[in-house]
Amino acid sequence: MTCKVVMLAALVACSLAADRYNTKYDHLDLDQILNNERIYKKYLECLIRRGKCTPDARDLRDALPDALQNECTKCTLKQKLGSEKVIKFLLKKKPNDFHLLEKTYDPNGEYRKNMVN
Repeated sequence: MTCKVVMLAALVACSLAADRYNTKYDHLDLDQILNNERIYKKYLECLIRRGKCTPDARDLRDALPDALQNECTKCTLKQKLGSEKVIKFLLKKKPNDFHLLEKTYDPNGEYRKNMVN
């Protein structure tokens, strides 16, 4: 009986975890990434599939289409706030890069209204 309860608890925990994106990179300093041209460029190149990816950039690249499609419903509050910060930064300081990302992830403009509101 105890084994069944443990297995059920494990299954519930796994299904709940699947409802959220991985949080293991939530500690990253977005300001440091955005304001360091060398690091920023590496992330951008990974996201637009023109360069090698670090593990965290690859995870972001892999999650981005789903996050856009589902309006970040699997994002934690920290991830949502971070996304807003990055989008505002791109629109204000790197509009050409925003357009490159938009061309890659939203070529038909389906998600733009959700990204820039």
